[in-house]
Amino acid sequence: MNSFRKDVALLSEVKCHWERMAPFRKERTRSKRYCYGDQWGDQVNVDGRWMREEQYIRSQGSEPLKNNLIRRLVKQVLGLYRSEREICEVVCDDHEAERWMQKRLLSVRRDNSTDELEARALEEFLISGMVVQRKTLGRRNNQSGCWTDNVSPDRFFVDSQLCDNRGWDVELIGEIHDMKFDALLAAFGRSPSDISALAAIYSSDDAVQRYLSNEEVRGLCRVYEVWRKERVFGMLCHDHANGQLYWWDGLSAPHGEAVAGEWTNTTLWRYYFLSPDGDVLAEGDTPYFHHSHPYVFKAYPFIDGEIHSFVGDVIDQQRYTNRLITLYDWVMRSSAKGVLLVPEESLAEGYTMADVADEWARFNGVIPVRTRNGAQLPHQVSANAVNIGINELLQTQLGMMEDISGVTGALQGKTANASVSGVLYEQQTRNATLSQLDLLDTFRNFIREGMKKDVSNIRQHALTHASMKHHLPPAFAEATFEIKS
Repeated sequence: MNSFRKDVALLSEVKCHWERMAPFRKERTRSKRYCYGDQWGDQVNVDGRWMREEQYIRSQGSEPLKNNLIRRLVKQVLGLYRSEREICEVVCDDHEAERWMQKRLLSVRRDNSTDELEARALEEFLISGMVVQRKTLGRRNNQSGCWTDNVSPDRFFVDSQLCDNRGWDVELIGEIHDMKFDALLAAFGRSPSDISALAAIYSSDDAVQRYLSNEEVRGLCRVYEVWRKERVFGMLCHDHANGQLYWWDGLSAPHGEAVAGEWTNTTLWRYYFLSPDGDVLAEGDTPYFHHSHPYVFKAYPFIDGEIHSFVGDVIDQQRYTNRLITLYDWVMRSSAKGVLLVPEESLAEGYTMADVADEWARFNGVIPVRTRNGAQLPHQVSANAVNIGINELLQTQLGMMEDISGVTGALQGKTANASVSGVLYEQQTRNATLSQLDLLDTFRNFIREGMKKDVSNIRQHALTHASMKHHLPPAFAEATFEIKS
């Protein structure tokens, strides 16, 4: 008997939000291909048959060449961020608590290799336009503490009705986990009946693939982690004896000598772990002191809920640059080789023009010919390449890529023209940096939001672990912390 209840309605809601993010995931995959060099992978229809662009180009006897300019731009922005990265500080009204929290925050960042995590997160932000991190408490690497993980947007889903670029209106968020069966049992197997139920749930071959993904992950069990904001009704009570406010849900007896208040409602974050069939493997109220979900995310620019990445802005220029390079190569090869004139009467018996073309294309090809009856021998006609403006078009595209991306020659450290003064070159470098300011400041705001949850988790970890309580500053429990950049 299955010891887990089902919630197919929640699974259907998740499926709806997941499917509405499909265009974003498709565009992210394309941008990632272009960033890492697979720039001839778009599908084209040739006589009713779909094929990759590189297949079509090779079928035409040419070689699909590329010069990966996008990767250079991404690396330049990453370098700019690392060179100007600022470490946020914790501010508190109690100086002893402030020093303790700042020291602990630096320790947590060191334990998580946060510098490297942030660099990879920025790279994801440049490629896809979305960055996601998960802030959790728990035991890892043989120590208990606060942990940060980068989450791939390809496995992430969020409320499709979201329109606030701060993320304040999110009501559902989560991610997909694929784990081995023993890890699944360790996470959700609380009794022998649970273990039997999990074995039955994940015994079908397609349990990994159903509902949210067509990707086959052999030997792994798929679990959907869902966090949902829910409304609860109760009473905000005032205890006149000690002057404290507390929430009474009406399910238990109110505490305190005198109670005053009225019925109202509030929001509460709850978590659910679902199987591909909608079995609720675990659920509960948020365990975090910040009363929210563990995710921090940022989408750019998120005007009307739309996401447009840094890489996506320059893909068209990269494509046209590749076409010009390939065309330039084709023109040079054609001019060098020329054209072969073959009189039909000189063809050997049983030999066709197609055979001649195949042999001529080979570097060591041999063409048999007839020389009887005055037949003329085949001869090659070649001429210098005609300047059709490819070089000028290529330079135009390179300039447009710099203009669109904002990563100009000055920002790349290119040597200035002798006629450019040092002051002007410095101004050009500063202007190029300003062109990336909006993008980088948006990412820095994402980092600050993540640090707020880090501070809250550190506070929770310190107050709930007996080994740390005795080493806390006297006013730590009542202290209020803020993040200052």
